[in-house]
Amino acid sequence: MNLKSDLYIINKHQERHYDLDWLRVLAVLLLIYFHAAAVFYQGELGDFYIKNDLLSPVLGWFIFFVHQWHMPLFFLISGAASWFSLQLRTPMEYVNERFRRLLIPFIFGTLVLVPPQVYYKLLTHHTDIGSYLQFYPQFFNRIRPQGNFEWAHLWFVIYLFVISLVSLPLLLFFKQEMGRRWYSTIATFMKQPGVILLPALPLAIIEGAFRPKWFGFQNLYDDWANLLLYLCYFVYGFILYSDTRFRQAIAQYQKLVLFMAIVTMSIIFGIQVTEVLPVRSYSGEYILYQMLRGFNSWCWVTAILGLSQQYLLFTNSILQYTTLAAYPVFLLHQTVLVAISFYVVQWDLGITTKFLIISTATVMVTNALYEMFIKRLNIVRFLFGLKPNDINK
Repeated sequence: MNLKSDLYIINKHQERHYDLDWLRVLAVLLLIYFHAAAVFYQGELGDFYIKNDLLSPVLGWFIFFVHQWHMPLFFLISGAASWFSLQLRTPMEYVNERFRRLLIPFIFGTLVLVPPQVYYKLLTHHTDIGSYLQFYPQFFNRIRPQGNFEWAHLWFVIYLFVISLVSLPLLLFFKQEMGRRWYSTIATFMKQPGVILLPALPLAIIEGAFRPKWFGFQNLYDDWANLLLYLCYFVYGFILYSDTRFRQAIAQYQKLVLFMAIVTMSIIFGIQVTEVLPVRSYSGEYILYQMLRGFNSWCWVTAILGLSQQYLLFTNSILQYTTLAAYPVFLLHQTVLVAISFYVVQWDLGITTKFLIISTATVMVTNALYEMFIKRLNIVRFLFGLKPNDINK
């Protein structure tokens, strides 16, 4: 028996997983609309940098729904990408790639892309901070919320960097024969009825045990609910794409997980609408609510994976272009969106019109900046995590 050929689903000669490329691109695009909606939202997830005077309950529900599965999907896709990466790289090459692709853009983004967002936020509160050049040194005055320093949406990048390195010994174990035998046994078991839902159990436990205390400040050093949750999703992504039988199980039970996602989401929505949501604490009711959220998150993620396997196994010129552009657009989009929102919310327009202007303008401006500067200048490509030798693509 050739265990390696039986278990490895990809090597340097095999076809690319276009479904994951589409999911990554669509997730980044959705993030723009998510943050545009945040301008008109107020709730338990916190206030955005810019807030319109009039809020939208519809966009609020949109944010609540997307928040359930969006970032977990990002981390799962990243875990799958790490599986592919480690098939072609040594552990040291993988670590070097993580530094180049994650840490350098994070440092650059924190110093260049985040300060304008904080500046516009302070302007909305009529804070006397002078010009942007006068404000910039103040950005480093203590850490938010006591001060101005933060990493905004780039929390995802630094979390992914840390999770990638912390989980590396486990990922390398899965590449060894013992590790491959272990997940091969699990892959066989996954085809049994209902087993596809079992990975939700650790997620539910994490949400119930940690979310009451660590609601999600995304500061890395004191955010155990998010760290453990996203670590799980990252490792899940690595394992799911290590053996075709995992994805076969997702396809086999796609209708089941989609049904469970809709049912549990309806219950969660019902709790929110009727305003019977328990107070955040270690009460039995609140723990059960958070465990339900953890279970629901897994159902949505696996349902989306199943749908992508069914409908997104193709490529075209749009995917070829956006696959390379997705990461720089992710890094840049929120800075552009905050700047545009600062001015648009002051206009005498309806919520729908403002939302469409903010989201559409952000897509257009971000893509224009990518096309004119990021894509064409090697030094800028380096700062945004792109390879110089891709310049003609």
